[in-house]
Amino acid sequence: MPGVSTCCLIAEPLDAALDQLARLTDLIEIMDEGPHYITDAGLFESYTQRFVLHAPFHGINIASRFEAIRRASVQITSESFETAAAIGAEGIVVHPGYYAWEQEKETADRQFRKSLRELRKEAREHSVTFWFENMGNMNFFNLRTPEGLDLIGRTGLALDTGHAFLNGRLDEFLQLPFRHMHIHDNRGRTDTHSAIGDGSIDFLPVKKALKRTGATAVMEMKDLSSVRRSLESFEAI
Repeated sequence: MPGVSTCCLIAEPLDAALDQLARLTDLIEIMDEGPHYITDAGLFESYTQRFVLHAPFHGINIASRFEAIRRASVQITSESFETAAAIGAEGIVVHPGYYAWEQEKETADRQFRKSLRELRKEAREHSVTFWFENMGNMNFFNLRTPEGLDLIGRTGLALDTGHAFLNGRLDEFLQLPFRHMHIHDNRGRTDTHSAIGDGSIDFLPVKKALKRTGATAVMEMKDLSSVRRSLESFEAI
């Protein structure tokens, strides 16, 4: 059974969100930013759940052509690695960055590879695992299609079903050896993070791929009622 992302309770304080989700699942992905930015790892000592962290992503760009922004983005992501180690998280989801202009792609790729080397070093030092998430239909973001996997090399993939569907490549992504999954639905136009059944995705192949890979997975909807409906729907497939 998939776990749940705190995304569905992002308006709640983190402790309140954890209390609610702990009654629902044994796997929780923490959206480590905004109201759920982790400032005290001790908060997790009273929970028996397994955890995954989603590293901060607003304002973060590990592929930025501007070195100061790139370095700061790596630093903030590395701090999330340290937090993950402190709470015993099973992995960290990281966004792969973006470039602002097509003419900057070569530079952005070079900057990304520099960041990747640094993040791998940080992951080794903290004994944690991280995965890159495939992005939605937003121009100039890295890893929108399976071809983008060349950029991340041997680093694991966190497969986002909704993002892959928006780019028309979900079937291909499902054939890959992904390590983690974000489950949500949409109608192929906007990244709505809808409940299963409220969009156009066929989740039978998704469930089969999840079983084949043995990957961890979480529901990533915007409200708790959608999560509850999706857990029931996924179980019934």
